[in-house]
Amino acid sequence: MNTPNNRRKKKSIETIEKVFIDLLQTRQLNEISVSDICKLAGLNRTTFYANYTDIFALADSIRDKLEGSLAELYREEITEGFNSHDYLKLFRHIKDNQIFYRTYFKLGYDDNYKIVSYDTELAKQHFQNRFINYHMEFFKSGLTKIIKMWLNGGCQESPEEMFEIIRSEYRGREAFFSGSME
Repeated sequence: MNTPNNRRKKKSIETIEKVFIDLLQTRQLNEISVSDICKLAGLNRTTFYANYTDIFALADSIRDKLEGSLAELYREEITEGFNSHDYLKLFRHIKDNQIFYRTYFKLGYDDNYKIVSYDTELAKQHFQNRFINYHMEFFKSGLTKIIKMWLNGGCQESPEEMFEIIRSEYRGREAFFSGSME
């Protein structure tokens, strides 16, 4: 393969994504055009369409990168099939990647993600094996709302403080949070 072309393609993709993410901070998705992105990126439309079929494919690409980054963060848990309950790791990741999370939520993907490693066995014990899907959805919605509030406030609280907020909501169910605050 031609390495200079690979570098150029990678640089073009990075530029397109950066411009798109920047535009999303002040505009809605339906207010952004390929022409807007290309103009601000200093690229022609051919370059855009060589990498994405449309704006929605670009948005999906951004989502996939963030979800991939998050999956990498919890790779051991996913691979080994356990839940470390390490939400501190999550809050640190969010603080380090605020613009991506803001973009993810702005694109409306927050209702589409799946809880990968919810401890259903532990939930069955705590909830007498009843209504587990409701408990999972309650947990997911609450966590998502707290993350959004934290992002909207500029992540003023530390990841450790955010972890403690989550822990305090589950007092009496300490087994959900057996992970330590490093």
